[in-house]
Amino acid sequence: MVEARARWTDQERFLGIATSGHAIVIDAATEKTANSPMELVLIGLCACTASDVVSILRKKREPFTSLEVRAQAERPPNPPSVYTEIKLIYRVGGKVSRKAVEDAVRLSKEKYCSVSAMLEKTAKIAVEIEYMDE
Repeated sequence: MVEARARWTDQERFLGIATSGHAIVIDAATEKTANSPMELVLIGLCACTASDVVSILRKKREPFTSLEVRAQAERPPNPPSVYTEIKLIYRVGGKVSRKAVEDAVRLSKEKYCSVSAMLEKTAKIAVEIEYMDE
């Protein structure tokens, strides 16, 4: 079982700690002294799918040299303000097979990324791939 907790520190800031024991500061207000809970959801999505893509490309022995996944998301102004549209932009460096990258992104989205599977219950997730030939 995974366990997580958030402990109020001051103002609208919290210290979040999960089973791994690592801590993160969260700012639930407009102070922007740390990431908000909803920003952390997007960061989690980016990291989840990036991890899948790296693993798949390594298994295929693709010579990628860099990978960055960015998320752009829309949500309505009224609560609960869940994400309704998310665009994931994968930026891949190296002399990689485009088909291998496209397959890795598809497999992450359709099969492996748990965060994506949860968010797809409320959001349409689109993908875009940018290649930086190095």
